[in-house]
Amino acid sequence: MKRGKSLKKKKLMRMAEPSSGNVFADLGFPNAEELLAKAELVQRISNQIDERKLTQAQAAAVLGIDQPKVSALLRGKLDGFSTDRLFRFLNALGNEIEVVIRPFARKTGTPKTRIVVVA
Repeated sequence: MKRGKSLKKKKLMRMAEPSSGNVFADLGFPNAEELLAKAELVQRISNQIDERKLTQAQAAAVLGIDQPKVSALLRGKLDGFSTDRLFRFLNALGNEIEVVIRPFARKTGTPKTRIVVVA
């Protein structure tokens, strides 16, 4: 019986693929880099709301939106929230935003889109 379970586990492990580091790219979403950046911004917003122990209604007042939109945001509903809007939410929570633009470290082929959120 043990042997059968071990074979099943090995078979499942062979089916697994390593992550690229971007779940949206792994799932084939268009604009995967932008979605990952938005998700990371939302995570920071969520962390700050938690750290301040704000209710969704209180967070809505700080962010200048209504409570259902805070709920959607915290549940990862990224539609309707541009990167610029998420930056404004972080500003409202007392954060300074700095955007750095630099050329890609060129390798063979064409450069790929890359957006990184850094604390």
